[in-house]
Order: sequence, then structure tokens, then C-alpha cells
Amino acid sequence: MDLKSTKASPILTDAAPINKSRLGIHSSLLPCSQSGSSFSTSVLTIPRKKPSKLDDVRSNGWLDAMKSSSPPRKKILKDFNVEVASDDSDVAYNSWMVKHPSVINSFENIVNCARGKKIVMFLDYDGTLSPIVDDPDCAFMSDDMRSAVRNVAKYFSTAIISGRSRDKVFELVGLTELYYAGSHGMDIIFPDRDKLSTHHSTCVKSADQQGMEVNLFQPASEFLPMIDEVFRTLVENTKDIKGAKVENHKFCASVHYRNVDDKSWPTVAQCVHDILKDYPRLRLTHGRKVLEVRPVIEWDKGKAVEFLLESLGLSNSADVLAIYIGDDRTDEDAFKVLREGNRGYGILVSSAPKESNAFFSLRDPSEVKEFLKSLVSWKEQNAL
Repeated sequence: MDLKSTKASPILTDAAPINKSRLGIHSSLLPCSQSGSSFSTSVLTIPRKKPSKLDDVRSNGWLDAMKSSSPPRKKILKDFNVEVASDDSDVAYNSWMVKHPSVINSFENIVNCARGKKIVMFLDYDGTLSPIVDDPDCAFMSDDMRSAVRNVAKYFSTAIISGRSRDKVFELVGLTELYYAGSHGMDIIFPDRDKLSTHHSTCVKSADQQGMEVNLFQPASEFLPMIDEVFRTLVENTKDIKGAKVENHKFCASVHYRNVDDKSWPTVAQCVHDILKDYPRLRLTHGRKVLEVRPVIEWDKGKAVEFLLESLGLSNSADVLAIYIGDDRTDEDAFKVLREGNRGYGILVSSAPKESNAFFSLRDPSEVKEFLKSLVSWKEQNAL
């Protein structure tokens, strides 16, 4: 099979049917509502300027999306109609929190809603459990954060859903009591004791690092050779762009431009664009100063949340409260699933105002840790 063939059609996989349960979330917990003439050229022919090669990435909006992944402070204030000095971003943030209140300040409301329900915790990794750093290989979580996550997992089913490869995020987290979903949910592992209520043809038996039998779900497994090929090409074609870093996340390839001079961003974008033209079965998504190449399948972090709830036998239960904490655009799919299905709460980790499907917010990983610890303390007190 020629994986580069332009005749190949996109592969769409159908997720298992999920019956959405209703949580009956009290309305007091919901944030505020989101509220010339033409002319003919038949007589006069106007010579057209030959388009620049970089017009490709300008016309398709890639450059705008890259810039918006980390907007300048003045733009943030302007977008939220806050007329203040550019160094007074707290005013803009506080205005934004009317729509996305701090989950720490709303903690009593959260736990009141959680009474009598089974909490399921979903966590992103980068920017949520660890700080965003210049070198992705150095994004380590603190021992205190690891302890907080371990304690959460003692009382609540807990999953890490990351854009990183599953093996890499497991290496960084190092907790065997968690569920792991890498490559934005395209690589999921969970214990064999958790039986699926619906058959998945791509769910197979495997073994984890400890040799224990597990279930492995990889809906994009046929794309592995293609991703490997694209990864190698990206490495080769970006090697002369200072600061660019390419990572292979198994089912997706990422090009980081955090350390690239912004004048060279068009070059990074054009490089990825030129490669993707030969791979119609792959698509581009944007993260925090990263371009990600993924298979064209109907799968994302939101689908991963639905799949894990089903694997835990909790997708049809009204007595479940799902909480998802994340900081990136790719987490919005999960926030949307929880919001639209009335299944729980999305919590956005951000120190700046952003449009989001999340209900609540936290400023940074230190507040994530504080929230996790508070949740454990509440559970321990109510277990007595």
C-alpha cells in the first residue's frame, strides 16, 4: 500500500456509541453566559503579482494561528475590552474570571455537587502537572505534584491524557495506578480488569512495563509507518531552522517553535505545509507554540474521555462527576464533551484570558496542585 498516494481517502473511525448521562448540575454552579461595487476585467486585464511561496501559510491562516497561541498582552486586553495599562493584566484576568471562575474559590460548590457521585479525574500533563519550559524534555513534574496525583488516584479513577507519546508521559509521571492516553488519546492503556461494554475491533490485549495484562486501544495504528516517515522528513527539513525541535509522539509528530525567532515562524510553517501536501491522510493542529501533524480520523481528547468513561463502566451513570484539567487548545475537545453532555467540569489552566469551553479556571500548575490536595482532604474527611 502506498501510504503517500494522493488518491488515498481520509480514514474516519466511528467511536463506540456513548449514552450521555445527565448530572443534574445545579444552575448556581454554571458561569455566566457566553454571550463595494464589482467590475468586469473583460476589457482591462490587470497583471497579477506572482504569489510568494509563503502565501500558502498566510492564506490558510497558519501564521495567524501560530501567533494566537501566545498573544501579546496588549492584544489580550483589547480582545476582552479592558482599557488598562499593558502591565495591568490582572484586571483583564479578573474580568475574564466572571465567565470562568477559579475552581479553588468555587470549591464548596464543587464538592456539594459531588456528594453521592463518583468522581473521575482527567489530567493533561504539560502546563497542567508540569510548567511549560523551553525544552519539552525538561518538563518535569515536582515530587510534591506527583504525590498529589498519587493521592488523588487513591480515591478517584484518574487518567493522564497528553499529546506526548504514552511511553514518554508514563516515564515523566511514573505512577502505575493511573490510566494513560498518549498522542491526544490515540494510544490508550488500561487494566484488563476494566471490561468494555461495547466491542472495539482495535482494542487488543497487551502487557505493560510490569508484565501485567492490559487492554490497549490504538484507533490510528495503521498510520504508524506514515507518522514515522513524516517525522524523519520533518527532522531533515527543519534542521537548519535555529531553535526548531521535532518530536515523534508515536501517533502524531510535533514541531516546536517556542525557541524559534518569530521572523522564522513563516519558514517553519511553510516547511510543515510543503510536507503535508504529500500526505492527504494527515492534518495539522495547533498547540502552544507547536504544530502537530495527526491522522485524519475522528478522534481527539474528547473522544478519549468518552472511551475511558465507557471502559470504566461509567458512561451510562447519572452518579458520575467527571473533571478534566488542561491548559491547551487540544483540551478544548474534552471540555466541550463535558459541557455539552452535562457530565462534569472542564478546568482551564491559564494565567491569561482565553476563549474556552471550560467551566472553571486555575492560574498555573501550583494551583492545580492546591486543588488536587483540597479534593483529597475533602474525600478523607467525608470517608470518616
